[in-house]
Amino acid sequence: MKRVMLVFDLLAVVVLCVPVVFAAGLFQVGEKAPSFSLTALTGERVSLESYKGRVVVLGLFHICEPCMIQGSALQKVYESMQGKNVAVLGVNSSGNAKREVSEFLSGFPVKVAYPYLLDPTKVTDKLYGGGKFIPNVYVIDQQGVIRWQRVGNMDLAGADVIGAEVEKLLAGGSRME
Repeated sequence: MKRVMLVFDLLAVVVLCVPVVFAAGLFQVGEKAPSFSLTALTGERVSLESYKGRVVVLGLFHICEPCMIQGSALQKVYESMQGKNVAVLGVNSSGNAKREVSEFLSGFPVKVAYPYLLDPTKVTDKLYGGGKFIPNVYVIDQQGVIRWQRVGNMDLAGADVIGAEVEKLLAGGSRME
């Protein structure tokens, strides 16, 4: 019986840790942000590479309430960073259709003015950690390196917190957390 419990305990540890280890290997602070090119709701083609030289705040979202909260926080960041060398991008990384994403955005408590991209093949979900870890927010420096990221916890990724991380990069800091 003791041997069976030991195997069960080991299995539980492996099962519980694998998703975290797997996800952590995909989006690490200090690594180059994986590149992508997607179509915005407006129809324009947008690539992450086209923002090189700017600080980029990237939010990966599905259609869910936590994503609405985080997407609304990114709108505040977008508004506070107007006129600065900063781009804010939102991505529907779960492959939803344009109509579904448009309906979802129309339910936000604020009007989203930053580019919101569609990802029908879920490439960003695969590159940045998978749909199990949503919402995701990344701050990417002017050289395309991830300098800050938070996954699934809006308390730790409010507009003020994100704005402070962006300001550090604008001021020339590259502090990594």
